[in-house]
Amino acid sequence: MATASLTIDREATARRARQAERELIRTRLAPPPLLTISEWADANRILSPEASAEPGPWRTTRAPYLKGILDALSDPEIETVVLMTASQVGKTEVVNNLVGYHIDQDPAPMLILLPTELLGHAWSKDRLAPMLRDTPCLQHKVAPVKSRDSGNTILHKRFPGGHLTIAGANSAANLAMRPIRILAADEVDRYPASAGTEGDPVALAYRRTATFWNRKRLLTSTPGIKGFSRIEAAWEESDQRRFWVPCPDCRAHQVLQWANVTWEGNDPRTTRYACDACGSLWEETVKLELLRRGEWRPGVPGGRTAGFHLSALYSPWARWEELVEDFLQAKGSPERLKVWVNTVLGETWEEAGERISADMLAAPGRREPYGRDPRNPDDASPEVPLGAGILTCAVDVQGDRLEVGVKGWGRGQESWLVYWGQIWGDPGEPAVWAELHQLLSRTWSHAGGAQLTISATAIDSGGHHTDAVYQFCRRMRGRKVFPIIGRHQEGRPLLGRPSKANKPRVPLYPVGTLPAKDLIFSRLKLTQAGPGYVHLPTWADEEYLAQLTAEKVVTRFSYGRPTRSYEKTRPRNEALDLEVYNLAALASLGPAIMDHLGLMADRLAGREKDGETQESAPRSKSSSSSARSRRGGWVHGWNT
Repeated sequence: MATASLTIDREATARRARQAERELIRTRLAPPPLLTISEWADANRILSPEASAEPGPWRTTRAPYLKGILDALSDPEIETVVLMTASQVGKTEVVNNLVGYHIDQDPAPMLILLPTELLGHAWSKDRLAPMLRDTPCLQHKVAPVKSRDSGNTILHKRFPGGHLTIAGANSAANLAMRPIRILAADEVDRYPASAGTEGDPVALAYRRTATFWNRKRLLTSTPGIKGFSRIEAAWEESDQRRFWVPCPDCRAHQVLQWANVTWEGNDPRTTRYACDACGSLWEETVKLELLRRGEWRPGVPGGRTAGFHLSALYSPWARWEELVEDFLQAKGSPERLKVWVNTVLGETWEEAGERISADMLAAPGRREPYGRDPRNPDDASPEVPLGAGILTCAVDVQGDRLEVGVKGWGRGQESWLVYWGQIWGDPGEPAVWAELHQLLSRTWSHAGGAQLTISATAIDSGGHHTDAVYQFCRRMRGRKVFPIIGRHQEGRPLLGRPSKANKPRVPLYPVGTLPAKDLIFSRLKLTQAGPGYVHLPTWADEEYLAQLTAEKVVTRFSYGRPTRSYEKTRPRNEALDLEVYNLAALASLGPAIMDHLGLMADRLAGREKDGETQESAPRSKSSSSSARSRRGGWVHGWNT
C-alpha cells in the first residue's frame, strides 16, 4: 500500500514538473502582449521617490496629453517623434517609458543621447537606475552594475534581446560604435554644433538607425534661438500637432496661448485664462478636466514624423499663477525673458530687430545665371529652370499698378524667381486686368523643352481696388485665381479657411503673414541649394533685393503678452509681399501636388526613368479631392 502511494506521488510530482516546464517554455517563447507604451506604463511603471515628486504607480491620466505622445512612439506608421516643449511637462518621463517598454516588451539596441557624457552619467544614475530597481518587470532584466561580468556599466546596459548605450553628443566615438534601432535624443538644442570634427551629432546618430526598417527616433528639447534651433527645424518638418482643449462654458476647442492669460496689475493671484471664443475666464481648477477632454490635432497632416508642441500652460505641475509671477520677474531682463520664453512657452527666442540683409543676397555667387530677363525682349533663354516642376503667381495691387511675381517650385519646395514685373495703369480700369489675364494665360518655356502654365494665382485684396480684385477672380473662376487678405496675428495658419462674406460671394482666403515671413526669412538664410532654398536670378537687381529684405521681426511684450510683428525698414516691400502670396498660391494646390514637386520637375527635365525615383505619381483629380474632403479641406494638408 505504501509503495503504491509513493508511486502515485512520484507520478504527480513528475506531471507537475512537466507542466511547469511547458509553462516556462510557453512563457519564454510567447510573443509579448500587444501593448502601446502608455498601456505598458499604466500597467507596470513605478515612479521612484528620488526621481519623482509623485512616487508610486504611473498614471497617464495625471498628464493626459502624454498618451498621444507615447502612443505615437508605438505607431508603426510613425518613424520620428519630435517634442518641442516647455519644461515641467513630462518629456523626460516619455524617454524613460520608451526605454522601459523596449527592455520589457520589444527588446532592441537603443541609444540615449544627451548633450554631454556627464549628463549621461547623471541620467543613468538618477533616472534609469531607480526605474530598473522599482519597476517589477524590469528588476531582473538588467544585471546590477557591480555584478561580475554583467555587461552592465553606467553608460552601457545589456538585457535579453538588446542593449542600451548612453552617450554624450560631444563624443563622435560614441556615435559611431554600433547600429541602433531606437534613438532617443534629449535636449537637442543644447548639443554642440559638431561632435568633434565629425559633424552634426543628430545626423550622426540618425545614421546609426539606417539599417533597421522598424527604427524609431525621438527628438526632445526646450527650444533655443530662432534660426539656430534643432528642435524647431525638426518641428517644422513634422505634422505639427498641438493640444486642443474645450472651453468649460462654450465648448469651443482651442490651443492654450499666453496671450489669453490675464491678471490685474502686478498681482499673480488674480490670474485667469480667457477663452479665445467666448471670453469667459477660467480658474486654474478646471485645468485637469480640460486636459482630460483635450485632443492632439495636426497642423500639417501626413508624413512619418509626428511633432508635438506644449507650453507650460498645460502642465499639471506648473500653476498659471506661478508662470505669471515668473514672467513679471523676468520681463525687465532680456536674458531672463529669453529663458522664460524658451522654458515656459516652449518657443524659440528671436532677438529684437533680427533681419536678413540685402547685402547677404547681393554677395558674389548668391544670384545665378538662369531664366530669361523680363526686361530684355531679346533674351530667348528658357524661362523656367530644370529644377522647377510647377509655377505659381502672386499679384500685389497698388494705386497705380499691379506688381506681379512668378515662382517655380521643385523638390522640397526649392524655389526659383522666374518673373518680376509691373503692369502700369489704374487697377480700377479694365485694361490693367486684361493685361494680367494675358500674362496668366500664356505659356512659359521650360529648360527641358516643355511649355508650362501657371497652376495657381493669389491676388491681394486687402489694400487698393478690392472690388476690382473680386470681380477679376470671379471671372477667372476655375483657373485657381483667388483673392487673399493678410492676417497678422500670432498662431494663424499660413492659409486659412475661405469666407464668402463679400458682395460678389467670392471665396476670400486669409493668409497668416507671420508664419509666411518666418518661413521666407528662414529660407533666405540657407546657403546651399536644396529643399527650401530660394534661387535668385542675376537680373534680380538691388531694388528687388532691398524690397525682399525690407522688414525685420520684432518681439515685444504688451501687458505681459509676447507679440511678434514684422516692421518695414524702408517704404517699399512689394517683393517680400509677392513671396508671401506665392506661398499662399503654392499652399492652395494641396498635398496631391505638394508631395510630388520633385517628380514633376524630373519629368519636365527628362530625368525620370523606371525605378529611378521612389516618388509615385500624383493622385487623380477625383481621388485627391476626395482625400482633401476627408481631411477637412486642402488648406489643412499643406506641408511647410
